Amino acid sequence: MTPFLLIANLITFGVFGFDKWQAKKQQWRISENTLLGLSLIGALGAASGMILFNHKVSKKSFLVKFIIVVLIDLVLLYRLIRH
Repeated sequence: MTPFLLIANLITFGVFGFDKWQAKKQQWRISENTLLGLSLIGALGAASGMILFNHKVSKKSFLVKFIIVVLIDLVLLYRLIRH
């Protein structure tokens, strides 16, 4: 499970970086729903990408949704550990 999560977080981090790069070039972008879906699997990679690339940090609606995704992640992790 650990290798899967590591790879998922690296991919999510890369996708956030790619989307920021596309935004700077004013080109085709990755949808917010895709970014949030990837965040469900790789929350740490998403948070790191948001901070490092300064991506989506000023968009309040995205941040609220992202916090909800992180809370879902925490609940799932808790349930996984408890079993």
